[in-house]
Parts: sequence; C-alpha cells; structure tokens
Amino acid sequence: MKKKILYRTTACALALSLTAVLAGCGSSADSESTAETATAETSTAETAVDESAYAYLADFSYSQGFDENGYLKGVTASDYVTLPDDYADITIDAALGEVSDEDVTDYINSNILSNFQTTNQITDRAAALGDTVNIDYVGTIDGVEFDGGSYEGYNLELGSGSFIDDFEDQIAGHTPGETFDVTVTFPEDYPQGDLAGKDAVFATTLNYISETVTPDLTDSWVAENLTDPMGVSDVASLQAFVEKQIAFNNQYSDVYTALHDKATFATELPEPAKEYFRDVLLFGVYSYAQNYNVSMTDMVSSGAFGSSYATVEEFINDMDSSITTQLEQTLLLQAIAEKQGLVCDTETLNTEFVNQFGVRDPSSFTQVYGENYVKCQLLDSLVMQNLINNVKYE
Repeated sequence: MKKKILYRTTACALALSLTAVLAGCGSSADSESTAETATAETSTAETAVDESAYAYLADFSYSQGFDENGYLKGVTASDYVTLPDDYADITIDAALGEVSDEDVTDYINSNILSNFQTTNQITDRAAALGDTVNIDYVGTIDGVEFDGGSYEGYNLELGSGSFIDDFEDQIAGHTPGETFDVTVTFPEDYPQGDLAGKDAVFATTLNYISETVTPDLTDSWVAENLTDPMGVSDVASLQAFVEKQIAFNNQYSDVYTALHDKATFATELPEPAKEYFRDVLLFGVYSYAQNYNVSMTDMVSSGAFGSSYATVEEFINDMDSSITTQLEQTLLLQAIAEKQGLVCDTETLNTEFVNQFGVRDPSSFTQVYGENYVKCQLLDSLVMQNLINNVKYE
C-alpha cells in the first residue's frame, strides 16, 4: 500500500516536475487535466515539427547534475554566493513555529491513516444519502438501450450530484440485492444532444453499500505498520515526527526568504548548472508529451503549463527567471553546506533520510531519481533544518 509519508518541502523536491518548478503556472492536477484535453485537439493539426534537438532527453537523469555528495557537479557554490557572517541570524514570526495538537491529528488522519483504510461491503441495511453504493444499471429510452447508458459495478456517493436529476435520491431507501427502476429526465442542455430533454429509465441493481473503515491510532498499530517504513514505534514518536515536519514546512519559506535577502549572488551563474535546470523543465515537457503521445510543441502550445507557446524554445526562454530562481536556491543552500563542512555521502543518506523524510529505505526514490539527486534533497533539508532549529521568534 502506498503511504504518503514524505511531507517536507525541500530545495529540490523529490517529486520535482514541470509544474512544481513553474510557480504560478497552476497545480499539477489542473495541468494534467488541461494537457489531456488540449493536446488531443492540437495534435490533430498534424504539423510536422523537427524536435530532434531534444532527442537527448530520452536519456536524461535527475542525478546527472549532482555529485556523490549531493553538490552541484563541478560547482563550488561559494564562488557564486557571498554569505555575511550573520547569515544564520534569522528572526521570523513566532506563530510559524507553533504546531497545534489538532494540526498533528489532522495530518495523521489525512496522510497516514487514510492510506490504511479498508472497505467493508454492507448488505443488511437500506442505503441512505451520504452512503457510497456499488450499482449496475442499464438505461433505456422508449424501451431501447442507448449508448453510454449502462455500467456494471459503478461506485456512486448518494447525494453527491454526480448523476442527473434525482437519480441518486431514488436509490436511497433500497437494500442491497434489490433491482428497481430509476426514472429521470435528461436536461434540455445535456451535452449529448440526442438525449437532451428525453425521459429515461435505468434498470438498477444495488450490489452493496461501501463502508470505509479507518484504523484506530494505537501504539500497537504504529509498531506493526510504521516501524519498518518510518522508524517510529509508538503514537508519541509518530506525533513528534509529524509535528517536526509541519513546523519545518510552516517556517521554510520565511527562513529561506530571510536567508536569500542576506546573500549576494554573482552576476553570472554557472552555465552547466543552469543548463541542467533547463533540462529538468524540458524533461517535464518531454515526459508529458510521451505520456499523451503528442509532440513537445503540441504540449507547450496546449496551455497545459499556464500559457500557450508557439515553440519549445519560446517556452524555455519564458521560464528563464524560474530556472535562475531554482539555481540560486540550490547554490545558496550548497554554499552554507560548504561553509559548515556538510556533505551528503551514502552513509549520511542511509542514516538521515528517515529522520528528515520519514522513510527508512530511500531506494524507491533513488531508483527513480538516482542517488545523487536524492542526496541533494537530503543535504538541502539538513541545511534548512539547522537554520530553522536556530531561528529567533518575534
């Protein structure tokens, strides 16, 4: 079962994607939805675009920009970042360091216990609004089945308004095992024109009511389910870990902003590193395009990433400031690591990953992103944690 344990925001996010880097370009979910619809339309134009210049992205690796210590490959950050002696003297709002018991409980319920929920099939009572039911239905108009009107095993929350008219209301009150008719009238503005305004009858079978069961948070449950993946053995240790993660995330932005304001950057930043972050963005476009079986040009012109671009070059040029921002962030935190003599070698990765991210075994991440990339993120997290541990509050 997949567990949503990772909670931190780091300089190089583990799930770094195109939309994550493009702050202000919309959520990844919105982008994926837009991509799925818009690229289907743009690809029909069948415009021949030479994208051979981007063929190298097929071999792109997130780790290629970093060395075995989690540093930018071939880069000494202190050559590009000047830190004042008081760089770690940071004051932030005291409220950012406060984490309530309710915050901790909400996070555990939403992000941990929810991943261990099970579903029971209830068959001995009538369905009610608010229940999720599993149904089969066959729709007919004037006794004739119509396209798209039949389904087996559909999970429907009664009262959600997912279905037209009062379809859901007519299921409430029936008991699993019953077959009955649901009669509705399609709206006059129904998108499928041949059904608009028509009366329809759905022969419906209520199979069962789904009941979600969330486990109780107890010491024994934590020991059985979270000790191996997370390294926590009881409720108290889990709560302490989550509190630390929430505090980190609450304070990260303000601490980093204060740190950035204290630093001075060289006019010219290392071009190989900047090129790497360009490739991160381009690889995001490439991956989406591969997923939807369209060209990269179709992808950037679809509006999926916030704006529509005529060419990939136009897109990447427009993203130059975002690329510079990401590079400055990585350089700044690496400069502090250099100043403190801090590296993230393999031993550090294996011992500290669980403390920072709540996952004992980092292999599922290193297999996808490569070890050096994951080391970069852990190094950045360690640097930021040190700063957060020593902030002053006002």
